[in-house]
Amino acid sequence: QVQLVESGGGLVQAGGSLRLSCAASGRTFSRYAMGWFRRAPGKERDFVAAINQSGSSTYYADSVKGRFTISRDNAKTAVYLQMGSLKPEDTAVYYCAASSAIATMTIGKYDYWGQGTQVTVSS
Repeated sequence: QVQLVESGGGLVQAGGSLRLSCAASGRTFSRYAMGWFRRAPGKERDFVAAINQSGSSTYYADSVKGRFTISRDNAKTAVYLQMGSLKPEDTAVYYCAASSAIATMTIGKYDYWGQGTQVTVSS
């Protein structure tokens, strides 16, 4: 069982930056690939970024590539999403998730989810 708690969301102007954090419970954190997803108003939950268990491989949605960076600290059992050059279309609830399989953009491969944190980007 893994419990995930996101933090760091808020209101930011376009062009600004935010850093989201996801704190994980449990001593098996390093066994899980981690992902970030987001749900914009009226839309489905979409993949944002993923990182493998060791942190050696990362994956990004095309819409955030070059602007967002995913990282993890297995000693602190946490995963982060550094977001830069934010745009109004990045406004969404951001969720972190844990996969006991591989780092993937496929929502169904993730076993545990956090409650989400709101990010609002004003124009």
